[in-house]
Amino acid sequence: MKRLLFLLLFIPIVSFSQTFELTNGQSMCMIGKGVGQDATINPYANEEFSYALIENIGTFKFNIRVESIDEERREFIIKPKDIVVVKLYRNNILYFDSLTIEKAEAKIKYTINENELPPPPNSVK
Repeated sequence: MKRLLFLLLFIPIVSFSQTFELTNGQSMCMIGKGVGQDATINPYANEEFSYALIENIGTFKFNIRVESIDEERREFIIKPKDIVVVKLYRNNILYFDSLTIEKAEAKIKYTINENELPPPPNSVK
């Protein structure tokens, strides 16, 4: 019984990957607006910065955008099967935006550990 209780308490702590579907031109706030408005929980939101690992697990591209309180804006298109790492600073707002009426699927994971990040792509010569 103690072992089961330990597993039930431990699993949510280490499992930060979350999956989402976007359809019909939908925009979704992932993090940054506050409790009740964010679709995900970034356990590192109070750190100076964290990383969002975003994977397109569907067959349609979608857009992500990061906005700061200074109104600075960064946008990226995520193609199917792509994995993107976005550095999020405290108080950044992260959105996922559907680009089509088709269903886009995404997986997101937050980390502060650079060892969990995928290697950078090889440079083309």
